[in-house]
Amino acid sequence: MSERPPKKKRMARRKPASPGRATLLGVGLDAADEHVRITRGDNFHLVGGSEETHERMTETAVKFNEKLRERGKRLETLERQEFDDLMHEAADE
Repeated sequence: MSERPPKKKRMARRKPASPGRATLLGVGLDAADEHVRITRGDNFHLVGGSEETHERMTETAVKFNEKLRERGKRLETLERQEFDDLMHEAADE
């Protein structure tokens, strides 16, 4: 009697990736105190940082969203250069 080779496992077919929903993630690493800072909003989650850093990240994220709305765009549809431009504008204000 001859031995059969082991059956190959069938890989599940993946659905094509959908655009989904994009989210900005901000992580502050300069907190000297033991305070845990977390802020969530439309399109962003911010974690950590000193009080000053966390406040700056929050202001930038909010301004970024305002500029995004002004242009009638969604985060997940932005081209890389447009994202960079909006983020620089929001951070510089």
